[in-house]
Amino acid sequence: MSKQVQDAYIVAAARTPIGRSHRGVFRNMRPDDLLIRAVQAALAQVPGLDPKAIEDAVIGCAMPEGEQGLNMARSAMLLAGLPDSVGGVTVNRFCASGLTAIQMAADRIRVGEAEVVLAGGAESMSMVPMTGNKPSFNPRIFERDENIGIAYGMGLTAEKVAQRWKVSRERQDEFALQSHQRALAGIAAGEFADEIAPVDVIDRGADLTAGTVRETRRSVGVDEGPRADTSLAALGKLRPVFASPKDPTGKATGLGTVTAGNSSQTSDGAGALLLASESAIKRFGLQPLARFVGFASRGVPPEIMGIGPIEAIPAALKVAGLKLDDMGWIELNEAFAAQSLAVIDTCGLDPARVNPLGGAIALGHPLGATGAIRACTTIYGMRRRQLKYGMVTMCVGTGQGAAGIFERV
Repeated sequence: MSKQVQDAYIVAAARTPIGRSHRGVFRNMRPDDLLIRAVQAALAQVPGLDPKAIEDAVIGCAMPEGEQGLNMARSAMLLAGLPDSVGGVTVNRFCASGLTAIQMAADRIRVGEAEVVLAGGAESMSMVPMTGNKPSFNPRIFERDENIGIAYGMGLTAEKVAQRWKVSRERQDEFALQSHQRALAGIAAGEFADEIAPVDVIDRGADLTAGTVRETRRSVGVDEGPRADTSLAALGKLRPVFASPKDPTGKATGLGTVTAGNSSQTSDGAGALLLASESAIKRFGLQPLARFVGFASRGVPPEIMGIGPIEAIPAALKVAGLKLDDMGWIELNEAFAAQSLAVIDTCGLDPARVNPLGGAIALGHPLGATGAIRACTTIYGMRRRQLKYGMVTMCVGTGQGAAGIFERV
């Protein structure tokens, strides 16, 4: 067990719906505005809290530049209406940025440095693309074979995992279909209602006849990614996009199983959670939703970055003093079906407990926001189903894995 002077509790949690990037509902919405909406929704859950008690805000972002640069955390807190006294720091652990933000906020409280801290994540892949607007790799990466994986595209790492862990195209497509089916069932049953803060979207278009700008407003309260028309037949028709099944001579490569259909969606979204100590809970009359139990991150070879949770999961369980069987709900970020299945197989995860409401293949993966968003899903899911412990885990670009554990209270 890790040493600490007090516990950190999640007392509020909210997220925006997840939109598809580039053509989706949030394609024209800034990521800091999405974050502001999530923060304000979380604060609305704790009307008795004095905002001046919030000492800091830790916000994850995988590509902190452009519209989500310049320390988005600090400016978003001010624009959200929080007092000047509330600080802000933007952190980056790629896909685990949002989860790392929660861990950092919790640790400030657990060691006695703070009483109330806001954590979360935001990402617009519509406005800031994967690898950012100006990717620049250090040339030294290419001098040694063991470093070249740092520069691999994520899809190629998934192909490597599928090859080494012998995950077939058929299994990947079946997993992808299940993700959509579970997400659609969850939406139909209203299982995301507690965590989602609807976002008002303004659509503008030109009325050429009148010479005016036409403006319409709508409220978006549902994740945009899940597809009711997905089927194994449709998934099976998609071509590999990251590697070819054959080389130029026609020889089989053993690759070519990862498609757009069995990969996570590029997305836009944000999530926010408020963490507090027991003394702050008593002082402001707050109702804790969950206790932050523990966290671990581990490194793996960059070219097979998808297996990161294989190392992080047992490490987090050891820190928490718990067993895998204790985890009633596991959110395993579906970066790719190939790596998700490799993790499930190797760690012996119960498929029924993994992503009960679908994952990133259906719901989307707004990079640095995903950890915060999936933490919201885990916390509310545990409360609805009366489960004791839940875990959020994911692989991370350049070869990492992260896992965080929560306890329902």
